[in-house]
Amino acid sequence: MNWDWDKLKQRQQSVGGSGMQPGVDELVKKFKGFKLPGGPIIILILIALFFGSSMFYTIGVDEVGVIQRFGKYIRTSQPGLNFKLPAGIEKITKVKIKRVYKEEFGFRSAGRDIRERFPTGGSDINVSLMLTGDLNVGLVPWIVQYRIKDPYNYLFKVRGVPKLLRDMSEAAMRLVVGDRSINEVITKREEIAIEARHILQKEMDNAEAGINIVTIEMKKTNVPGPVQSSFNEVNQAVQEKEQMIYKAKEDYNKAIPAARGEAERTIKAAEGYALDRINRAKGDSSRFTAVYKEYIKAKDVTKRRLYLETIQELLPKLGQKYIIDSEQKNLLPLLNLGKQIGVQK
Repeated sequence: MNWDWDKLKQRQQSVGGSGMQPGVDELVKKFKGFKLPGGPIIILILIALFFGSSMFYTIGVDEVGVIQRFGKYIRTSQPGLNFKLPAGIEKITKVKIKRVYKEEFGFRSAGRDIRERFPTGGSDINVSLMLTGDLNVGLVPWIVQYRIKDPYNYLFKVRGVPKLLRDMSEAAMRLVVGDRSINEVITKREEIAIEARHILQKEMDNAEAGINIVTIEMKKTNVPGPVQSSFNEVNQAVQEKEQMIYKAKEDYNKAIPAARGEAERTIKAAEGYALDRINRAKGDSSRFTAVYKEYIKAKDVTKRRLYLETIQELLPKLGQKYIIDSEQKNLLPLLNLGKQIGVQK
């Protein structure tokens, strides 16, 4: 801004009367003779300030700094105040190694654009549609949470680590789900998540992606809406089948032990009967042998004794007995024996 010093002096003289003090006059003269530096000097000062400020940087407690010199990796800086060569020579990239990142599959959280997870225009529903081992189709949504464990590998070994993670996570989940039935996929989500995490971590390590899979969280698994009613009917039929099988097994467990017990008793009874018959036969054989020995010693006496013992054993079993004279020729009077009134048998 240009100043009219003559008018200013006249105004001050009219107000003060005697004019300005000598010290003020000298200061005004010096100020009028001062000239600002030229444009090149200002540019050099600004450049020096820019390069000087770019040589110092601060790393947060949850991150590290990756230093590149003319694009080549040099070192990794730890949290705190650090020094590097000016911008244009060394470049710093801050990587948050303690932050937990997540990728969602099969559903969309509030506030997240679907294009953020599927830049090619894919659908999250198509990602969650999976074919199970029993040739059923299930909706399997899940979340992958991970940390960056190796900033160097994360930045330089793989181009587009998040995209690789999405592709490998989908492949791992389809591999695990494809080995199980739809009922296992619905009921054993924790087991599936553990196995998928193991497979995914192995693949990411092989690719040297520099990330650590913290966890895989399985969301509610279900079947597509158009087949939901049919699936419920199948589940009901399966439950009825299992109930009938359980009932049959219960009856089986009751009948089989009883049959086995009865068979065991029959076998034991048969064995007892066989042992009894054998012992009886041995006894009879021994008795016959003893009698035969006595018969050899005295045949007439032994024969008569055997006859009498046999008659003694048989006569009580014959009931009514009739003794007839051997000289009797006519048997007619004997036909009504025992039928007369009052005759005692």
